[in-house]
Order: sequence, then C-alpha cells, then structure tokens
Amino acid sequence: MAESEKRTKSSSTLLTVIIAFVANVLVAAAKSVAAVLSGSASMAAEAAHSWADTGNQVFLFFAERRSARPRDQGHPMGYGREAYVWSMFAAFGLFTAGAVVSIMHGIQEIVSPEPAADFMVAYIVLAVAFVFEGISFVQAFRQTRKAAHELERHTLEQVLISSDPTLRAVFAEDAAALIGLVIAFVGVFLHQVTGSPLPDAIGSIAVGVLLAVVAVVLIDRNRRFLVGQGVTPDIERSMARRVLEHRDIARLTYLHLEFVGPRKLYLVAAVDLEGDHPEHEVAVALRRIERELEDHATVEEAVLTLATLDEPALNF
Repeated sequence: MAESEKRTKSSSTLLTVIIAFVANVLVAAAKSVAAVLSGSASMAAEAAHSWADTGNQVFLFFAERRSARPRDQGHPMGYGREAYVWSMFAAFGLFTAGAVVSIMHGIQEIVSPEPAADFMVAYIVLAVAFVFEGISFVQAFRQTRKAAHELERHTLEQVLISSDPTLRAVFAEDAAALIGLVIAFVGVFLHQVTGSPLPDAIGSIAVGVLLAVVAVVLIDRNRRFLVGQGVTPDIERSMARRVLEHRDIARLTYLHLEFVGPRKLYLVAAVDLEGDHPEHEVAVALRRIERELEDHATVEEAVLTLATLDEPALNF
C-alpha cells in the first residue's frame, strides 16, 4: 500500500510537470512571434521567461524520474535528493535565461529604443498565454492544496516548506508567469498610449526582477534540503504519534527525522518496548517494527535502538 501511495503522488507531480511543459512550449512560441511582430520589450522578456520555464520543465522531469528510483547498495538512502539537485539546475536556469535576459533587454530598450507596432497581436498573445498558464497553475494549485490539506497547512505555507521541490517550482513559476503577463500587459498598454518605449522597457526589467526573486527563493529552498533539512513540528508530532501508537512500543525517548527526498524521511528513534523479553527476541522485534514503520508512505528507512531507563520520555 505504501509503495502504491508513493507512486500515485509521484505520478501526480509528473502530470503537473508535463502540463506545465506543454503550456510553456505553446506560450513561448506565441510570445516569440508576438515579440518580433510588435517590437515590445515586455513581450520579448515574457518570451525569454517562457522559454526558460520550458527548459526548466525538462530539469524538473529529470528531478521527478531520477529521484523516484529505489535505493540500492550504492545509495542506501535512495536517490531522493537528486530531486533537489535537478530542481536547483532549474532555478539557476530561471535566473540566467529568464531574469538576466529580461533585465538586459529592458536596459537595452531604454538605451536604444526601437519602434513598436501591431499592439493587437501582443494583446491577443498575452490573453492566450494567460489561459494556458492559468490551466497549468490550476493543476499545480490543486495538487499543492491537496497536500496542504493532508498536513493541515495553508496552501502558500505548503509551497514554501514542502519537501517536494518539483511541485514548488511549477507552482512558483506558473504564479510568476501570471504576474509577469499582467506586468507585460501594462507595459505594452502604456507604450501604446504614451508612444514612449520607456514603460515597456521598465516592464521588461520588472519581469526580470520578479524572476530573479523567485529563482533566489527556489535556490535557497533546494540548498536547505540538500544539506539536510529537518522536519517541521507538525510532521515530527505526526511521526512521533505513529511510533507511539505501535502496539509493541511503550515509550519514545529520542526521535530524529530528516528528509532524504521528496516526501521521504529517514527516521531514527530510541524506544522502550512493552514487556520484558530476552535479548534475542528484542533484536527480532526491533527489526520487525522498523519494517512496519517503513510501510508508511513517507518513511524511507527506520532505525530503532533501545532506550535506557533513565532517559525521559518524549511527550507529543
């Protein structure tokens, strides 16, 4: 049951990535054509943004596929942390190919402005892009909200502290895309109304700054999980209760939980078993309980040791 649940959650995230990829390919192509026809700096920035997002989905696809591989002798904790490595690449790509290009293009437009035309094309593409990006965002939002509900969190809180970097990246990029489209619309509109390319150029720079902020946040979150992110108090309480609810465990005196991948925990605990059994029976019981704890969808590996009588029990 646990393996089936893990595969279901992984498949949901993979579907979210695929939807985002298809949406970004269509939107990036449309924006590129509109940028060439209209000469809008904001549209050019949005085209760079969408092509960056498209490339990022490839990294996120690798993140989801490679991190889902089962553990082996060479990787006793599994491959879960690969998700944070590939998601880190995606975040750097968003920064360089999206933010830097958009900001540089905006500055270039201020220094050497070019005449713009065919504003209607830009408006149509922005509207179509908003629909496609909205579809992708709704998929990411639904999956995030479901995960937040299971953990009794707010949706935005789940985005920030979730152990799933792929879902966080898709959610953040799609949200940034929708905000960027609004910025681009304002830039194009003011360009048309005033006849000055300055608002359009500022819009391009604003899109770049927005992408830079999102990229920095994503990079920081992946860095935290790569170096060994601890769990939040709600997860610690939940896992402690699960350990204490086991029929053979009387006390819990130590608990260490660490993420080793998306939705994957390494659990170490010191426990006092029910009854008074011979040493060889205790060893067998501990191994059996470890395997039973690993049946939980989020426990990659469990290691139990015996608590001493003088160790105080943990209360949750």
